[in-house]
Parts: sequence; structure tokens; C-alpha cells
Amino acid sequence: MNARTLLAADPSLADFGKDPLWISIIKAAVIFIVLMLGVLFGVWFERKLISRMQNRYGPNRAGKFGLLQSVADGLKMGLKEDLMPRTVDKVIYFIAPVVLAVPAFLAFSVIPMGPMVSMFGVQTPLQLTDLPVAVLLVLAMASIGVYGIVLAGWGSRSPYSVLGGLRASAQVVSYEIAMGLSFVGVFLFAGTLSTSEIVAAQANGGVLTLGGLEIPLPSWYMILLIPSFLIYIITMLGETNRVPFDLPEGEGELVGGFQTEYSNSLKFAVIMLAEYVNVFVVSAVSITLFMGGWRAPWPISMWDGANTGWWPLLWFFLKMVLVFSFFVWCRASLPRVRYDQLMALGWKILIPVNLAWIMLVATVKALRLDNVDQSVVFIVLAAVLVGCFGIWWRFDSVLQRRKETRAAQVQAEFEQLQAEPSAGGFPVPPLDLPHYHGVARKEVPSGSN
Repeated sequence: MNARTLLAADPSLADFGKDPLWISIIKAAVIFIVLMLGVLFGVWFERKLISRMQNRYGPNRAGKFGLLQSVADGLKMGLKEDLMPRTVDKVIYFIAPVVLAVPAFLAFSVIPMGPMVSMFGVQTPLQLTDLPVAVLLVLAMASIGVYGIVLAGWGSRSPYSVLGGLRASAQVVSYEIAMGLSFVGVFLFAGTLSTSEIVAAQANGGVLTLGGLEIPLPSWYMILLIPSFLIYIITMLGETNRVPFDLPEGEGELVGGFQTEYSNSLKFAVIMLAEYVNVFVVSAVSITLFMGGWRAPWPISMWDGANTGWWPLLWFFLKMVLVFSFFVWCRASLPRVRYDQLMALGWKILIPVNLAWIMLVATVKALRLDNVDQSVVFIVLAAVLVGCFGIWWRFDSVLQRRKETRAAQVQAEFEQLQAEPSAGGFPVPPLDLPHYHGVARKEVPSGSN
């Protein structure tokens, strides 16, 4: 099978909207069932992997290797008495988990999981639907999902829950901006916002001609656009409130965060379900935009049939397991950051670096479209990088001098207070009391006037 036949199996926007209704219902049901089973497996896998990292066994009683432990936990939460505090807003308290869970399932509808296949005699793509702005739909669903967290905190009418909801809203605002900016480089190179066409754009890499030497470029954007990929990896942890950015539910200062007033019942199970589905969604988006989507990695891609039929479904889920393992690894390895560090990372580092990277990518893309010599593109790229490094060095030097000046001021104030304690403006007790001069203190008998 030649490369032309393989490319013909790639779905495009023209292939969607033609499926019979029963095929669409089957696809939607399969996605829902797979995500539900994925949550059960994900909880078991996370507990098992973390336990191995901490030299423990983890779940090993319910079923073989503890596989039924997640099922037992789900049944327990589903059958447990649902306690509702009397002071909550019952309507908001009830709909908040639903608002949190439904957008997470809807976002997975535009994720491509394979090429065109034959399903019950019907040629259809392994994707529920696609849109010209499919990636924006994922961002919109992620934005709507945070309303569930805010409503859960507001409807609980608890100070800890409200603080958790406010933290989540501020965190999503800052990190979703950086996440959206990390997609811009992919849009510029792929020339589309459609998820299926972004996967198709990563089928073959380009060639960089430099001084008569042709250098092959990688096809996956995680290598070609590695700054965008690294920024997205950080923002997807913040977007899903996972360690080290799980501040909306920080038990150290907020008891349980936005879910403090939710008893360990069905509503709590829906919140946990939405959290894991959101993890699956951001993992699938990273695979689609940066890791070639459902395409087989090298050297499996050297096999002609690797990217045809139902095989790509296997590569897609293997990549999902690897990305989910990265989430678990971060949870087992990294400490929780402070809230001011979280905001500073989002606004002072990720967003400015993203904007500079977008300008660089847009400049290179414009020069390539104008058929400018590749050596000129390389020179412009090097000049921009040197300029960015110079700006960073300038700001870093200024900040370092400010830190040194501040440290010198603190040291001077400390020495002055040692020599003159009253210089700090605080009341200092007099040091000439009688007992300082050896005069014995007169004892007053107990009970006397």
C-alpha cells in the first residue's frame, strides 16, 4: 500500500455529517461507555502506580490485582445516604456536579481516534463529529466546566467552598489564556482549527534547506513546536486542578475546597467523574495537536498498515495511557505550590513567553510563505532568539540588583535595631527596672491588700 492510499484514508471535514443517525448514536454510546470505564480503570491505575512509587501494594483485595476496587467504591458512593446541609441553595447545589460533568463528555466528541473505517458496512471516521473550529469548542467546554466548580462553592454557602470556587475561577482564567495561546502555533502550521485536519497535517514532516543541505523536519508538533507543547503540558495541569496546581481543593487551608459540603455520595462521585474525564480530554487534545493524533509512532509507522483500519485506535489509547501516567507521576512527585506562585507562573511567565513564541512562529511562517531563502529564515530566527535572550538577561539583571538592594536594606535595618531597639517604632520595655540593678523584688503575701 503506497503513501497516497494511506492519505486517502484520512477523514476531512467533508466526511462528517453524512453518517446515518444510528451510527452517530452508536458512536456517542461507545464514547460514553469508554469514558465511564476509563474512569474506573484510571482510578485503579493511579492508585496502583502511586503505591508502587511509594513502595506499597495499593488496591489488592477486591478482584484480581484489586481491579474491582474502583467498582466497589463507585457502588458505595451510589448507594450511600445523600446528606444535604440545611443551609445550602438546593437548586445550585444539585446542578453544580451536572454542569461540571456534561461539558467534559461533550468535549470528547471532536477528538479523532482513527481514520475512515467500515462500521456495519458504512464508511465512517472514528470520530463522532468535527467542526471548522473544533479546538475552540474544546476550550469553550473547558470554560463552561469551571462554572460547575464555582456553583458548587457558591451553592454550598460555606466560606471554604466559596474560596475554593473563587480560586478555581481565577486559576482557569489565567491558565486558559496560556493554553489558548499555546494552540496558536499549531493553527499557524496546520492552517486549520479542525482536529481531524490537524492530525492529517502531522502525517509528513517538511524539509529545511540550509546552505544547500536539506534537513528533514519532524512531523509531530511536540518536536517542531516544543515551546508550545511544554507550555500546554503545564497549563493542562492547571486547567484540570491537578497536582501541583490543585489549590481549589487544597485540604491544608480549605478543608476540601469547593466540594467540602458534598458528602461522600453520588454527587461527590459525579464531581470525581468529571475530574477524571477532564484529564482524559486534555490528554486527548495533547495527543491530537502535538503527538500526531491516532498515527503510529516511529518505528511502527514504517509498517504500511499501521495507520489504516482499526490499528490507529490502539496507538491512540496507548498514547492516552502514557499521558495519563504523566499526570500520576506529577501527583506522586511534585509538591503543591503557593497560590501567589501559581498566579505569577501563569501571568508573568507563561503568557509573555507564549506571546513571544507566537511572534517568532508567525514571522518564520510568513517568510516561508513568501518563498524567502531558508538561510534568511534561519538568520531571522537566530536574531529573534538572541534578542529575546538579551531582553530576558536585561530584566533578570534588574531583578537581581533589586533583590541585592533589598537584602542590603534588610541587613542595615537589622543592624540598626540591634544597636537601638526603639528605632523600629515598637514599644520597648525600659531596661532600668530595679531587678536589673540587683534590687530584690518585694514579695506580697497571698490574700493581703
